[in-house]
Amino acid sequence: MAMLETIFCFVDDFCEEFIPVWQQHLIEHAQKKRERQGMMAWSEVMTIMILFHQSHYRNLKHFYLDYVCTHMKDAFPRTVSYNRFVELQKSVLVPLCFMLHLLKGDKTGIYFIDSTPIKVSHIKREKQHKVFDGLAKKSKSTTGWFFGFKLHLIVNDKGEIIAFKVTAATIDDRVPVEDLTRGLIGKLVGDKWYIKKALSELLFERGLQLITRVKKKMKSGLVSLIDKALLRKRAIIESVNDQLKNISQIEHTRHRSIWNFMTNLLCGLVAYYFQPKKPSLRTKQNRELMAL
Repeated sequence: MAMLETIFCFVDDFCEEFIPVWQQHLIEHAQKKRERQGMMAWSEVMTIMILFHQSHYRNLKHFYLDYVCTHMKDAFPRTVSYNRFVELQKSVLVPLCFMLHLLKGDKTGIYFIDSTPIKVSHIKREKQHKVFDGLAKKSKSTTGWFFGFKLHLIVNDKGEIIAFKVTAATIDDRVPVEDLTRGLIGKLVGDKWYIKKALSELLFERGLQLITRVKKKMKSGLVSLIDKALLRKRAIIESVNDQLKNISQIEHTRHRSIWNFMTNLLCGLVAYYFQPKKPSLRTKQNRELMAL
């Protein structure tokens, strides 16, 4: 209940500030329609979605009908039907985008970058899949072939999300790096697939040093002790990806629209922000590393 109050108060305060300003900048339609408040406020819809991504439920329908409508009547007295709730999800997509920008982590000077596949259908059903026709692609990762998208992620040494981007599965991991790293200064740790001389030089001119392991048959240059230590700690972002998929549930194959796919992804990222424990380098064992 304490977590529910924390999330709802934060979301409701954000909506009170953001939604009136956002609606003032919307382009007016020729045929004006009544702006009537629905039974459920946007803050309630967003809160329920975030709570779902923090729960042990793996199906939104069961969570909404069996838990919210049954055991949370006091917190959400004006619940709507499940079909109507699914329709309301796409209306909160824009507020969620701005909320995530508000929740991004601190610029600590130490960052980790990685990409992870987001499957939207079983690979054997790719040709029959119509929801993401023309958007999702077939590609291969370290775990095998998949059909869907890629989530490119940058986190700091405290496990906080700094930037993210969703691309087609066939996009090279190095392509989004330039946009994701704007405004960052310090060290950026990635795997060997980010090796590219032009990219390293571009980031270095901005004040960001790209640190990667070398590929086979490549000459290894001089590497400082701090860089070697950071390379050994690169698993922090893999732990973040694991939490996003297995706890925040950003990946499943039951989507029926691109809008609900994006809403599901954004709510999972917001739910990760409220996680009490995040993978972090800021432990007693790493104090010496952070002091260098």
